[in-house]
Amino acid sequence: MKRIKAACICQTLHFQLKEDVGHDYAVRLVNEEVVHYKAQLDRNHTQYKIVEQTSQPDGSIILKIIKQYNQSPVGDYLQ
Repeated sequence: MKRIKAACICQTLHFQLKEDVGHDYAVRLVNEEVVHYKAQLDRNHTQYKIVEQTSQPDGSIILKIIKQYNQSPVGDYLQ
């Protein structure tokens, strides 16, 4: 029988600008979406570590994150 001792998922998320709104407003929406995403992780008690957050020249944001997979223990992944 096997048991999961620790599990995490590594993701690269690209928060892209909406094309049907003005550029400044689209950049503001992207920043709000990133803040909302992090708040949702906290609200769901998901353990995570942001490896890198990069603003692109167009105003979009790339977020590299390691986060808890389902409710599995994270072990040493987030250290």
